[in-house]
Amino acid sequence: MDRINVALIGAGRMGQVHGGNAARHPRLRLTHVVDPRPAAREVAEGWGAAMASLDDVLADPRIGGVLICSTTDQHLAHALAAQAAGKAIFCEKPVDLDLDKARAAQATFDGARFVLGFNRRFDPHYVALKAKLDEGAIGRIESLQLINHDPAAPPPGFIPTSGGLFRDFTIHDLDLARWILGEEPATLFATASCLVDPEIGRQGDVDTARVVITTASGRIAVISNTRRSGYGYDQRIEAYGAKGLATAGNLAQNTVQSLTEVGCIGAPIEPGFAARYVEAYRLQLDHFVDVARGACASRATFADGVAALALADACDRSARENRVIRFEGAGS
Repeated sequence: MDRINVALIGAGRMGQVHGGNAARHPRLRLTHVVDPRPAAREVAEGWGAAMASLDDVLADPRIGGVLICSTTDQHLAHALAAQAAGKAIFCEKPVDLDLDKARAAQATFDGARFVLGFNRRFDPHYVALKAKLDEGAIGRIESLQLINHDPAAPPPGFIPTSGGLFRDFTIHDLDLARWILGEEPATLFATASCLVDPEIGRQGDVDTARVVITTASGRIAVISNTRRSGYGYDQRIEAYGAKGLATAGNLAQNTVQSLTEVGCIGAPIEPGFAARYVEAYRLQLDHFVDVARGACASRATFADGVAALALADACDRSARENRVIRFEGAGS
């Protein structure tokens, strides 16, 4: 089967993850990189890709898809331009920082060949957990605990363009809660502080948060976030049901252990997102190829991005106003 020619828009941190995977993918051919920064040229040459302008990429009928990894404030504009040009789209999250703009664009992407970068939906461990839950292994889910702790705070320069903790970080967990429970939130309460890095607070953001979501049927999801764990990239899911518990835990860097009189010593957990979700990122692109060819519907749609962004906005509002947010039409 012929490979699909794709262009990468943005060769920064996430662009290098997805661009590298695309360059190695047997069903994709990374032909162009769109990024005005001089350093991007060396990155592109390492993949055997040419530099190009966005207009040239969108006008080229030989390019079947784009991987949008530009700055967050450009995600929606680039996605709209690619959709208008008839390209298949992979887009990093969030879809935008402005909920009203994202909602206004949603109909444009109904039925589109569009995959959003909610990588947790493709992680083999989480997919296996979801399958067990859907099979009824622990009965009906009654409550959910999601733990998402970064190993260390990002550099201060990242904060102003990130959209804040809830839109940049918690949004993954908000999407996970919707995906795993299969039910929309009815109420949400968030509390947050700046405990890790005072500079984050000076820039108007928070770095530590807890979120409690209740669905219309009364089920509860609790999200724990921090920008600093001190022990690695802590990623855990605990689902409690009528028959018991189903959990997906952390991945150690290896399985070697030593057991002596001083105790059990093992390898640390993965140090960051790139190592922890390496397989999820690869499987995301597999799915993108299938969506681009029309072989299946997207498992992470633009509408999912809008729903998660709405919850992230609600988290921000709840934490600032110290109140429960109720969602219209969801019941209580």
